Amino acid sequence: MSIAIVGMLDERGKALAVIKNQIEENGLKTCLIDVSIETGATISSLRADVSAREIAELGQRSDKVTKPSIAGTGHNTVASLMAEGLKRKVSALHASGELEGIIAIAGMTGTLMTLKAMRVLPFGLPKLLLSSTAALPAYTAQLAEYFALKDVTVMHTVIDTVGMNHLVRTLAINGANAISGMVKSRALQSPTEVQKKPSLAITEFGFCDKGAHYVRQILNRDYEIVSIHATGFGDRAAIDLVSQGCFHAFIDLVPATFSEYILGGNRALGPDRLDIAMDQKIPYIFCPGGFDMISCGPIERRDTNDHLWVSRRLSERKLHVKDSLRVEARTSVEEMKQLGAAVALKLNQYKNKELVKVLIPRKGFSSLSIEGGHLFDPDADKAFARALRYGLDPHIDMADVDADINDPEFAQAIAAALQRAIAHVDADIERSPG
Repeated sequence: MSIAIVGMLDERGKALAVIKNQIEENGLKTCLIDVSIETGATISSLRADVSAREIAELGQRSDKVTKPSIAGTGHNTVASLMAEGLKRKVSALHASGELEGIIAIAGMTGTLMTLKAMRVLPFGLPKLLLSSTAALPAYTAQLAEYFALKDVTVMHTVIDTVGMNHLVRTLAINGANAISGMVKSRALQSPTEVQKKPSLAITEFGFCDKGAHYVRQILNRDYEIVSIHATGFGDRAAIDLVSQGCFHAFIDLVPATFSEYILGGNRALGPDRLDIAMDQKIPYIFCPGGFDMISCGPIERRDTNDHLWVSRRLSERKLHVKDSLRVEARTSVEEMKQLGAAVALKLNQYKNKELVKVLIPRKGFSSLSIEGGHLFDPDADKAFARALRYGLDPHIDMADVDADINDPEFAQAIAAALQRAIAHVDADIERSPG
């Protein structure tokens, strides 16, 4: 097994040599991968274990190109080709059990190449990126697509890392020692130390945090509980983790990034949000946390003919203004009917319907919609429950709980629903041959 070292030899050969030597001095093996795209002027004496030509060939296979060639091709096209090749290479190394960590040193092009490759690697495998561009505001949204989903450790280099000087050397040595420490520490962990109990995920945010706390109190003895911050990127990361088989069950206390997608709120994720466990044979508990609001801040949008505020007439609704940035508008009866129908359509597509449990907190979908709360509207909440029940497949269990989502009683109902779903899983295991 070895640590993959990724970079452009024709630009950062000297820094790559320092990283390679330091990791090997730490007693670990290396695999140097060159992703040069013939833009650098340096001719490195360092020999790559995986050449840029090999990476190009791997990238070109997906484009049905038979003759590998970089020269004369546009910069963006070459970068995309190399990124695809690098992704294929590190995937193959990991699949064969040869990869125990990855470190890269790069500018903007190399950063994006490497992140696309790191994205395919599983949670927990050490990933370290030394980048001179990761902190640039202009690329924040683009880089967030990677940093928000994967456990990539980033060392901002402050300076560019071409050539060699005492600052570059320090950065290279620190990076080499960091990835070495991560790999060695991971190797010392036994499987039982990594995960002693079955793992389950729960989505939450500030207006439902008490409810999540009570769920953790009840289930913490038997489960390792992973909290997902339900603000968009957290949900996206959860989808990725579920697909990796990281969880034995999923409690969707706050799936509101789906409702925000339907209605156009700030926390909108996308149409596939409720697909999160659709093809997985794990218990899935659905609760409508956050469906009682539309995130619509900052408040200045109200006075600027903002499309969301105008089209949904938010200024005429009940509002909760926590501060100038964080503003929540109450969802209407008609919107809640629409959301109930949309949720039913999604949940009906789950393959293992006996593992899906729906719980409705009658007295409030968040701390804002309980009696006395800024967004209290029991008629709207009832409209959601009726529409969901009307459209829901009868093979999916749905229950109303006479409590709000932050009440300990509702947490008890979640725990009971989880156990009923787990009983189905256990029964299937017992019926399985062998």
